[in-house]
Amino acid sequence: MSAKIDVGGRELFYEVTGTGPTVVLIHEGIADSRMWNQQLDAFAERHRVVRYDLAGYGQSSLRPGPFSHVRDLEQLLRRLEIERTSLVGASVGGGVALEFALTHPEAVERLVLVGPGLSGHDWSEASQRADEEEERLFAAGDFDGAAEVSLRRWVDGPGQPPHRVDAEIRERVREMTLRSYELYSDVLPEGEPGPVERLDPPAGTRLGEVRAPTLILVGELDVPDILAICDRLETGITGARKVVIRGTAHVPNMERPEEFNRLVLEFLSG
Repeated sequence: MSAKIDVGGRELFYEVTGTGPTVVLIHEGIADSRMWNQQLDAFAERHRVVRYDLAGYGQSSLRPGPFSHVRDLEQLLRRLEIERTSLVGASVGGGVALEFALTHPEAVERLVLVGPGLSGHDWSEASQRADEEEERLFAAGDFDGAAEVSLRRWVDGPGQPPHRVDAEIRERVREMTLRSYELYSDVLPEGEPGPVERLDPPAGTRLGEVRAPTLILVGELDVPDILAICDRLETGITGARKVVIRGTAHVPNMERPEEFNRLVLEFLSG
């Protein structure tokens, strides 16, 4: 089943499949819910799986002004009458999952954080330069150039050649990235979307409050900032377990789906 709900005048797209304990999949900032295509069937054999597009990605819209990914998720779960769920969040989606777990601890059964972002992290100069280059190309209307900067950094991995990754994976991520550029660009004439509301104090200062059992997955070739964040989460979240997926960068679920699925499903089964 797929549908859309209204969240503050925006449309939020979601899909539900399978039966069993609920698990919600929250995608990366370079992708949309299609990044989970190789997880959906495997997870749905044991779980009721919800995947959705964050605001401004895939089939979910944007509007000018501030918004909250955490509140959007809260409204989605309420609409689906889900009182308790496990969360699997990657990158930006991992940051959303973590902030939701801190805001609504009673609602989170288990937490899987895949190369997650972390509010309050002090990003390196290299990461800031890469962000600025992508933003410069986007502002100049060179969406293809901006997407290539993003792909080299996140999909290939720092210092890795483009041919390291299967060309099909690269093109799938490129398509999803360009879609997010399109949605953002389309709303700009009406006003700037955002800022995205974040926890205050930030999640990075509250890791000891996480109550849900937590699995941290990260690609061996991911950017140094993400590797540092995962080390910090492993240390800061009581009982957290970290697994490094060898030979992958920021989309390990797409590069090594069988290994990824096994690790996550074993963890979700307790």
